[in-house]
Amino acid sequence: MKIKKYSKADETLLFDLLIDEGDDWIEYHGAAGRSKYVKALESSITYIAYHENLVCGYARCREDNGFGVYVYDLLVRKTRRGRQIGKSLMERVCQDFPEQPVYVMSDVDMYYEKLGYRREGSIFEVKAK
Repeated sequence: MKIKKYSKADETLLFDLLIDEGDDWIEYHGAAGRSKYVKALESSITYIAYHENLVCGYARCREDNGFGVYVYDLLVRKTRRGRQIGKSLMERVCQDFPEQPVYVMSDVDMYYEKLGYRREGSIFEVKAK
């Protein structure tokens, strides 16, 4: 497995992964969301995990000018789960930002607890779309 930073050349294969995940990720890959998510990818730091020519997973994050790195999206292909790909992606984020705290915006807390990450507060919706 190889982890690299996302580039525009990865777009099609990344969206193939999102489409394979189905309706859980439709806000990202559906007709209304795809163009917005392309812009989000362009303004984010995104890591792609490849095995040969298959995108096995990815992590999308943003750096907050030295105050921390926030991981917004972490996804591993269903057929590749259980192989430490998500953990490897998170380790790469930490490696690239050794002087900053790294936080995860999550709705799958049990996964991150299993990795030994500590809960630090919560997130609240201020305004719905």
